[in-house]
Amino acid sequence: MRNWPLFDLSITTPRLVLRLPSLADLDELADRAAEGVHEEGFMPFLFPWTDGEPAERARRTAQYHFRAWGALTPEDWALEFAVLHEGVVVGTQGVMAKDFAVTREVSTGSWLGRRFHGRGIGTEMRAAVLHLAFAGLGARHAVTQAFEDNHASLAVTRKLGYREDGITLHNRRGEAAVTQRFRLRAGEWAETPGVEVHGLAPCLPLLGLDGS
Repeated sequence: MRNWPLFDLSITTPRLVLRLPSLADLDELADRAAEGVHEEGFMPFLFPWTDGEPAERARRTAQYHFRAWGALTPEDWALEFAVLHEGVVVGTQGVMAKDFAVTREVSTGSWLGRRFHGRGIGTEMRAAVLHLAFAGLGARHAVTQAFEDNHASLAVTRKLGYREDGITLHNRRGEAAVTQRFRLRAGEWAETPGVEVHGLAPCLPLLGLDGS
């Protein structure tokens, strides 16, 4: 799309393709949300969007991406990629920033359809957006956080070299819960072999960068 080049932006890894979802991708992503993202009785998200019936989860998924597209500005942006494995949409990986041109800091968030857990996909898709951030956009820092009982997310974060960066207390379903914050500096980032970014240059002004 000539006036929205973000739809031509993609990241490829040895096993995955990350791209802003087409409407067909978004339908498939909504199906993954409806099928389930985590076990019952557990809530890994700050906003409990996975509570509710399958149809409601599917609708929330589509609406979230529509809002991200409409709200994007050079000063406050979120790239929410559909993640494809062997041609199937398996989840979503986001990278976000505010005032990136000044702060050079991004944050990340993701989810993966439950039936695709345990295959190393979560690590690979996070590595993909870290490559975009550090190698593509010139980020100096990447931050993330997860609840202390979200062991899978914590394992991915530690595997990719982040360092602990404090804690935050939250109200989770009426009870206090702790998230562990993490930070990865550019000088400590280890590039993952086989990751490539495509179609980035036309997108840079939309992300607060001039491309020079």
